[in-house]
Amino acid sequence: MGLGVRQCTIMHRVLLLVVMVFGNGLSSNGVSTVNDTARPKVVNIGALLNFNTTVGKVAKVAIEAAVEDVNTNKTILGETKLNLTMQDTKNSGFLGMLEALSLMDGETVAIIGPQTSATAHVVSHIADEIQVPLLSFGATDPTLSSLQYPFFVRTTQNDLFQMAAIAEIIDYYGWRDVTAIYVDDDHGRNGIAALGDKLAERRCRISHKAPISPSLSLDDISNELVKVTLVESRIVVLLAYADWGLEVFNVARHLGMTGIGYVWLVTDWLSSTFDTDSPFSPEALDGIQGVITLRMYTPDSKQKRKFVSGWSKLTQDKMVDGTFGLNTYALYAYDTVWLLAHAIDAFFKQGGNISFSQDPSVTELHRGKLQMDALSVFSGGDRLLNSILQVNMTGLTGPIKFTSDRNLVRPAYEVINIIGTGFRRIGFWSNYSGLSVEPPEMLYTKPPNRSSSSQELRSVIWPGQTTQKPRGWVFPNNGRQLRIAVPNHVIYHELVSVKGTDTFSGYCIDVFTAALSSLPYAVPYKLHAFGDGYNKPQISQLLQLIEAGVYDAAVGDLAITNNRTRIVDFTQPYVESGLVVVAPVQKLNSNSLAFLRPFTPMMWLVTGIFFLIVGVVVWILEHRVNDDFRGPPKRQIATVIWFSFSTLFFAHKQNTISTLGRFVLIIWLFVVLILNSSYTASLTSILTVEQLTSPIKGIESLVSSNDRIGYQRGSFAENYLAEEYNIPSEKEEEADSRSNKRGMGRASHGIRAGDESTNGSSGNSNPCNEV
Repeated sequence: MGLGVRQCTIMHRVLLLVVMVFGNGLSSNGVSTVNDTARPKVVNIGALLNFNTTVGKVAKVAIEAAVEDVNTNKTILGETKLNLTMQDTKNSGFLGMLEALSLMDGETVAIIGPQTSATAHVVSHIADEIQVPLLSFGATDPTLSSLQYPFFVRTTQNDLFQMAAIAEIIDYYGWRDVTAIYVDDDHGRNGIAALGDKLAERRCRISHKAPISPSLSLDDISNELVKVTLVESRIVVLLAYADWGLEVFNVARHLGMTGIGYVWLVTDWLSSTFDTDSPFSPEALDGIQGVITLRMYTPDSKQKRKFVSGWSKLTQDKMVDGTFGLNTYALYAYDTVWLLAHAIDAFFKQGGNISFSQDPSVTELHRGKLQMDALSVFSGGDRLLNSILQVNMTGLTGPIKFTSDRNLVRPAYEVINIIGTGFRRIGFWSNYSGLSVEPPEMLYTKPPNRSSSSQELRSVIWPGQTTQKPRGWVFPNNGRQLRIAVPNHVIYHELVSVKGTDTFSGYCIDVFTAALSSLPYAVPYKLHAFGDGYNKPQISQLLQLIEAGVYDAAVGDLAITNNRTRIVDFTQPYVESGLVVVAPVQKLNSNSLAFLRPFTPMMWLVTGIFFLIVGVVVWILEHRVNDDFRGPPKRQIATVIWFSFSTLFFAHKQNTISTLGRFVLIIWLFVVLILNSSYTASLTSILTVEQLTSPIKGIESLVSSNDRIGYQRGSFAENYLAEEYNIPSEKEEEADSRSNKRGMGRASHGIRAGDESTNGSSGNSNPCNEV
């Protein structure tokens, strides 16, 4: 494919050159050489413009004025004068080549232009062949690169930066989808391609492209705009030419595309038209209300103010059709002449001379009447090109200096909002710091800051005379309803119930419809049952269908698991659930000995022994000094037993006299208090709460047991038990729908989750969720 393009390009160039010189149509006076080391009296330069266009007519006046200023300024070229020859290409690439070759017949060392990108693509091939630099103030196509066209020099801003500014504006307002309307030629296609790349860097995209024929057919414009009204996006980027861009707005106004809800972002052709041809007609103004457009930023200076103040006189002196306004392209055209003058001056200072020679590769193509030797090559073209790229000056547009990729330094734009019969500047964009309400030259003194918090624009009056930011999209007229899948479970009908083909109910459905009703716009949708109602639907299969685009979303009791979040996005859970172990239990019946249940038999035995031990210890400490613990042996034994067990109710009557006895008694009474409290609480619980017993206390005891485990058919619990707890499959048993309703069928124990699964390793699940 690459070889074919190269061969096509070579053939294209050769064919065009053949057409130019056919029949001696452009026969020159042979090869001329200027060998005088002194500077020549006259240096021939050319200009390729479209005289009858908005940009061309202002550029023509500016270039003529610049040549006059250069020739009267002796500090630049001295006694050497610039001899300007201007040709009208009439917006045709073919005529552009003819005029370019006619300029070569006069030993032209440089050409200012072409004005348009489409013509520049064609003429640049000729410039490369004859090594004559092209200095274009109007060709903004990003693909006019120095690698493909080494002798093309852009002396205005590259559209790559303008598209970056538009992309940042779109991202600033939070829009994501854009509709692009553009002229269907090299300039439009390449500009929109650059916009798509800049939008992709900010996770935005061009969702619809509407190319319009450059022949300005109103039918083509109407047909494309009708398609735009049917799509979802209401953010429209318009890349057109200044001479017919207003026709697009005229058609859009009749189609209702300039009202509330739409956003129009327009390249700098609109600001140029506004600056040159205003005031507009009421119909034209009505169609562009609320539009945001860009204008190449040129800093204020004394030199610029002087030129602007004298613009009216210039147009009166040089134009017979009346005066017109000044746009930024005229400023860049004026500076281009001065840039070329400085480069020619440097060229002479470096010892360069103006000479032309035959092109050997072209001479070999001499055939019959084809006088190919009439084409001569500028021998000093490379040196002059290097001088142009090394110029460092300040002009009407500010600093003029080229970067390594041949773009002007410090690209910047004004962001303009069309309001009423005029416009309002809402901010600036610069490649240095992005969007700002401060002029770029103020930001150059500070460190660059491209953070989102530093991006700022003033308020905007949007189409429809509203200050509320448009949402940027609507449901397309040709769009389809959202397909929402609803799992048709056999059980849990309280959550989701499918009662018919188009009838659904349940808690999950109620939550879904309530969420939709709270939106400020309508969402068309249709619910589709997933499953036959007799077998449990496979949720993993449902999620795969959503990923494949068969369904747009799903509503129902869908659990959130780690694996599923890798496939689809879930809403926030609105019902909490978890993994539940269902096991058989045995109910404990109350009887006359229920009061003994709070303590185990061992506890009762140990407690009784401690009562006796405490009684004996107190007797040993007290019977020598305390008469209550004296007497016959039978009495002393009875006293020990009575004293021990009476402390249970704090009803002992014997007094303790010894210090050690009292210390032991205090400790023992505290223990008795704890025993009484524990017994009372346990007995109360036994008598008031139903007591159940089961050998399965949790998932750990279930895993350690040898019992068979049942799970709901189609459940994720099977893989969960096998992967997380390494339970062999022979211990697991499927339970059908009816056995699920009964319990777990033949399985001793069962696992039940919110729908059919668990939430990864944590055991949490969400039975009511939406995908």
